Amino acid sequence: MDKLGMVNGIQISERYWQRASSLIPCGTQCLSKGPTQFIEGYAPKYLARGDGCIVTDVDENRFIDYGMGLGAVSLGYHYPTVNSAIINQLNEAITLTMMHPLEVEVSELIREVIPCAESVRFGKNGSDVTSAAVRLARAYTRRDIILCGGYHGWHDWYVITTDRNAGIPPVLEGLTKKFSYNDIDSLRMLINKYKGRVAAVIMEPVGVIHPQPNFLADVKQLAHDNGALLIFDEVLTGFRIALGGAQQYYGVTPDLATFGKAVANGMPLSILTGKAEIMSELENVFFSFTFGGEMLSLASAKATIEEMKTHRTIDHVNAMGKLLMEQGNAIIEKHGLSERISIQGPRAKTLFVYRESPDTLLIKSFLQQEMIRRGILFTSYNYVSYSHKEEQIQYTLDVLEDSLSELSKAMKQNKLVEKLEGKAVAPVFRKA
Repeated sequence: MDKLGMVNGIQISERYWQRASSLIPCGTQCLSKGPTQFIEGYAPKYLARGDGCIVTDVDENRFIDYGMGLGAVSLGYHYPTVNSAIINQLNEAITLTMMHPLEVEVSELIREVIPCAESVRFGKNGSDVTSAAVRLARAYTRRDIILCGGYHGWHDWYVITTDRNAGIPPVLEGLTKKFSYNDIDSLRMLINKYKGRVAAVIMEPVGVIHPQPNFLADVKQLAHDNGALLIFDEVLTGFRIALGGAQQYYGVTPDLATFGKAVANGMPLSILTGKAEIMSELENVFFSFTFGGEMLSLASAKATIEEMKTHRTIDHVNAMGKLLMEQGNAIIEKHGLSERISIQGPRAKTLFVYRESPDTLLIKSFLQQEMIRRGILFTSYNYVSYSHKEEQIQYTLDVLEDSLSELSKAMKQNKLVEKLEGKAVAPVFRKA
């Protein structure tokens, strides 16, 4: 494996950042990609290219990447089959004045692999389709309250529940309520409180932790018993946990579901799908925009899904994720840090979980620093792609061993702040 890690510094990255900081609000087009999520002053800020699971920054530092475009790159960067499909379509057209056959062909593929998919519409990002699902549910049920679990995008109906709610009328706060994952009583309490007003329960079927036995089925039953729809937000889990998403994996079929990220291996495409009877309400609900049928993304999705089916890529992804999680947690325990750090999640989408304490962000930042130093680029959420092979996983585990050794030493010496070579990371949201 060629030399990885911080070899050339971040001079060019910093020059780009200086140009961006007075031009682009927050300095970035996506908060999760911005410098607050990486140890600022040490980590690179701008990546230049990717190949497989390797990324190279603008200063020619190279890393094994586990961010994978925030989970959007499922097969790998510069994946030949997908690239060829995009190039072939590019030579025909990107978007046209009328519909293109790919709209039908990809919709048929979606219907084939996703359990709830009787009818299909496309968007460009997760927020498009989760908001469309909420609007559709309200129209279908003629109700207004939405009960949600998990993260669902940047639109008003969800962001009103967070601390980044500037610019959103306070009146909307009464229309969205959060419940706790794996706590059916918290959901029941809200449904009873807003009896006859709940249009839908929207939730990520799995996030950091797995659902308890029957939890997802109980959510569905409780929603249906009270005239509400069940929406699974599978933007993160779709085409990653299983080809048909978490609904296939756990055997619970929702009324509506949303997908994105992994379906097109990095191209911007999202999916709203569900029961035909409910989806037919889109005859009345307005959900339409210029790039809804953009063909490069559809060509990429078609090639990506076919590659997943042919090569059973998700089996490999889950095997590599299991190896990383199980051996990674063993290394964490070896260094006496299992009370502070753990690797959790559904294998293909793992999360480094840090126990809340005054030094949590320092611990997270120091570990990230040491991993980046040695050539591993990881964030809070980490995704295994089809291009991560056992060689890369083993190298990652070796780096984790060395990095945790340094972390343990710094903590024992009470020198975390002293040994941190940049500004500590900060959360995007400061409360759930």
